Order: sequence, then structure tokens, then C-alpha cells
Amino acid sequence: MAFQFGSRRLGRRLILAAPIALVASVARSQDSQIKYERSSLVIVTAGREIKFDVELALTEAQREHGLMFREKLGPYEGMLFDFYREQPVSFWMKNTLIPLDMVFIAGDGTIKHVHANAVPLSTDTIPSEYPVRAVLEINGGSARLLGIKPGDKVRHPIFGNAG
Repeated sequence: MAFQFGSRRLGRRLILAAPIALVASVARSQDSQIKYERSSLVIVTAGREIKFDVELALTEAQREHGLMFREKLGPYEGMLFDFYREQPVSFWMKNTLIPLDMVFIAGDGTIKHVHANAVPLSTDTIPSEYPVRAVLEINGGSARLLGIKPGDKVRHPIFGNAG
């Protein structure tokens, strides 16, 4: 039954909008079902160390979901996607609400490529450009602001260089 508020046309819009709202609601509820381990990582750039608190996307389900539907991310927070071996990877921003920088990292922890300010909700693919072991997503614009660039090192246990 459609809600009538002044015209039949509004009722039809509400009926058409209901399935879309339901799909978004189900997707957001799945967000609360996916749990991530937390960890710290350090990026060594220009002779200084920048510490991030990250969530780890280690399973296929975690990597597929990533930061979708998040409305904010702290200034030194992010998500580290581990692919367990070096390979070409691609990302997109479907259902991702905030701009992100994607930091593509080789197996030894060397940053190979930084894609700045990925556009929220875009389905355009963002390739790694090189085979990588992991990808770090942080707030859009943070890499430039903090001076993070290709050639810098990421220290984390997955790269065998933490400590």
C-alpha cells in the first residue's frame, strides 16, 4: 500500500524507492557482520615514521567489502588488504562513501604506486600498475599531505619487516 500525501505520484515514488532502501539496509547490516582484526603499521617517509591504526582485510569476504558504507575514517586510520602474494590487483569505489588514497605495496613493504583521491561511489577500476602484495586505503588526500610516495617503506608483520 502506498502512502498518499497530496498525490498518487508521490505514492508511486515511495513504492519504487522502498526496494532500493531495503537493499541498502541489507548491505549495511552485512557491514556489521564482517569483523576485522586491528593492527598498527608504520610508513617510513622522508626520514620520519608515520603510524597508522588499520583494520586487516585478510579473507575474500573482508577484501570484497572493504570500507564500503563507512561515513568517516580517522586521520591515521585505514584498511590493509593482504593478498598473500604479489599479483596485479584492481579496486573500485562502488558503495564507498568517502574519498580514499590507495597505497599499493610490494611484498617487501616498498610502496609501488599511490592512487590519490579515489572518487566515492565510482565503478571505474583502479589498477595497481605493478604486482603488489597489499593495498593500504587511507583518507583521500592524506598521502600527499603526509608526503607518502612510491619508494617509501611500509613496516608491518605481513611484510616480515615490523619491529
